[in-house]
Formats: sequence, structure tokens, C-alpha cells
Amino acid sequence: MSRLLLHVCCGPCAPHVLDLLRAGHEVTGFFYNPNIQPRREYEFRRLEVERLAARLGWSVVIPPYDMEAWFAAVRGLEREPERGRRCSVCFRLRLERAFRHARDHGFAAVASTLSISPYKSTAQINEQGLALAREHGIAFLAENFKGRDGFTAARRRAAELGIRHQDYCGCVFSKAEMLLRRRR
Repeated sequence: MSRLLLHVCCGPCAPHVLDLLRAGHEVTGFFYNPNIQPRREYEFRRLEVERLAARLGWSVVIPPYDMEAWFAAVRGLEREPERGRRCSVCFRLRLERAFRHARDHGFAAVASTLSISPYKSTAQINEQGLALAREHGIAFLAENFKGRDGFTAARRRAAELGIRHQDYCGCVFSKAEMLLRRRR
């Protein structure tokens, strides 16, 4: 079985994807999400991933939180809508860190749970992942995990494990959009 590094966006998205990937890979999680704000939300999501990893006997790497790097990367894109250019930059930043870790630690491939969300553009995620695969010489699993009702299966699996599902992607701009939708 090949060693695969799975970028994990949050606890609820991980178990279903992990179940799918464990059939053919030795999967290690990688929780790098400097986009998540406020800090207490980041800490909550990090702890949920750690709790999930402990329950599933799963190894997860958690690099330091670096919100400043994220804000620097998306500077000038603050007014972009969800699925706009800011999201592509955010995906690239997070996946770049995963690819560097994969290269430095001998992983054969990288994948991400990001594509399970119906709020994210799978094409944007896979475009960034495939570009990074070419740059780093490491395979990227360009999956659409939301396909075949994957998002519903992920929500069900997370509920079984007692993992709370969030109502925004994690960044301050996504949260503002969510709050505006609720007011309408």
C-alpha cells in the first residue's frame, strides 16, 4: 500500500474520506488550515481532528497555526465571493504545505478532504493539487469526494462519531457571507 498524506480541512469531512482511502493507502492526516478564524474556532476544529484521530487509530500531523501567512496570501482578494479567486489562493497555500511535508517525509501521494464540501469547487481544488503535483513530483488524487452522495455520507459518519459539522469554511470572509445569508 502506498503512503498517502491527506490534507484534512475539518473533523466532519475526514472520516468518510478516510474510510474510502484506507482501502488502498496507508493514510496519514495533515491538518494545516491557517484560514480558520477566530482562533477559538481553529482550536475547536484542531481538537476535533485530534479526538477523531484517537478514536480511529489514525496518525495526524498538525503544523503550527499561521494565520498571518494566510492573510498575506489572500491580501487584495477580500471582496472575492466564495468559490472566487481567494479560494484558489487559499487551497494552493494549504496544499503547498501538504506537498512540502509529503516530499520531506517520503509520501507517494497527496489528497484532500476539501472536495467533499458542496460549497467548494472541486475543479478549483483539483487544479491547485494537480499543479502542485507537477511541481513536486508527487501524485495528487484529484477526487470529487462529494460525488455519489459523499457529503451526506460524511455528515452521517461524523454524527455517528459525535463530530460537529461547521456552518462556514473557516475564514472570516466565509463567515461574513454565512451571517449575511442568515439575515436575509
